[in-house]
Amino acid sequence: MVSNISHYLNRFKANLQIDETIKDGVVQELYTHLEEKTQELEENGLSREEASRIAVQSLGSPELLAQQIYETHAQGSWKEALFSALPHLMVALLFTSYYWQNIVCVSVVLALIVGMAIYGWHRGKPIWFFPWLGYYLMPVIVTGILLLSLPEGWGWVAALIYIPLAFFVFVHILRQTARRDWLYASLMLAPILVTLSWFSSLGTGNALLGDAIWLARLQTNALWIVASFVALAAATIAFIRLKPRRYKIVSLLIPPLVILFSVTTTSWGNIDWRGWLILLFSLSAFATPVWMQARAYQ
Repeated sequence: MVSNISHYLNRFKANLQIDETIKDGVVQELYTHLEEKTQELEENGLSREEASRIAVQSLGSPELLAQQIYETHAQGSWKEALFSALPHLMVALLFTSYYWQNIVCVSVVLALIVGMAIYGWHRGKPIWFFPWLGYYLMPVIVTGILLLSLPEGWGWVAALIYIPLAFFVFVHILRQTARRDWLYASLMLAPILVTLSWFSSLGTGNALLGDAIWLARLQTNALWIVASFVALAAATIAFIRLKPRRYKIVSLLIPPLVILFSVTTTSWGNIDWRGWLILLFSLSAFATPVWMQARAYQ
């Protein structure tokens, strides 16, 4: 039979959505407090079971306690906030300076993103890690989309080989992230949603592979793309610095949706059915985690 203390701690830990590097320490500290309270009550003549029941009741609901502790630890430092926003600002800088056309600069940025994502994964997935992870997944997703634009007869390569494998990897990483915190999943997916919004506006089908067409559209929208990623950086900083979870939801949800609406409105005629399908899938993937968290406050 599971003891009162074990049952309480299990519920508390399941609802405690803080950094894994400090979660175990918080749970251990709470366990020590409950054990000390139980022993004190036992010395007053109560049985072990009765003493542990009173000890856990004195703390109130484990879900409410987890929420209170979450808000205590939810506010990241300015250093964490700026580091989380750094990949968005790097992309904005590439388009501001037109270095996105320089393969060396793009390769350096990609190498830095991959390195930081791998480093963060092995460091316990700190909060600053998730925006970097979103950019880490970007080449995997964009490659799958480009494969769909292969000449007729070659599309099966994407449909039967690459896309199922990429989808499996994507879902696995998404599930691992959501197990930590559903909001972190949306934080990770936000740059993917914004990037795919602009990507889908560049052309339709095989027209995307025509250099003159998509390069011209990309140059025309360069300043808007810069503004989009700067807005995403600002939203990320707000997400890290805010304490109440409901405010984090608002800061995370509004900017990418506004950017998506702006892109699709200005580029309506350039998006074909495949582009709309990609946008619908990416929007659903981004909004589902944050929507599930929003329901908890209804």
